[in-house]
Amino acid sequence: MTIGSSGLIYRFLADVLLVFHLSFAIFAGIGALLVLRWPRLRWVHVPVAAWGALIMFGGWICPLTPLEKYLRRLGGQAGYEGGFLEHYIISVLYPAGLTRGLQIGIGLFVVAVNGFVYGRMIARRRRAFHADGGVPRG
Repeated sequence: MTIGSSGLIYRFLADVLLVFHLSFAIFAGIGALLVLRWPRLRWVHVPVAAWGALIMFGGWICPLTPLEKYLRRLGGQAGYEGGFLEHYIISVLYPAGLTRGLQIGIGLFVVAVNGFVYGRMIARRRRAFHADGGVPRG
């Protein structure tokens, strides 16, 4: 294997990681909508949403971001400054960059959307439970 082809592999891995990271972020933000259809998915979604909100509230960088940057450097590409959201998402929508307030706003969005959907699901289950005379549904 030549150096050039190994660079392609690293760039490919960085791109795969980018798609996974974006999918993870979207799932964290609005994955509760999928839980409405597939309730057992909540066991995956709740920790993912909690992690996404924690990253935003803490002002941290997701560990996937440095890994992607590392793979890009191994592939002969320049790394980028800032975090994943700032580089790929926020820089397009908000050219001034990711501010701390915006980061907290994104965290609040994750909590609000998912809290609303899960709250509705819990209320629906409670109504069904009481309508059935307190007998749990399978």
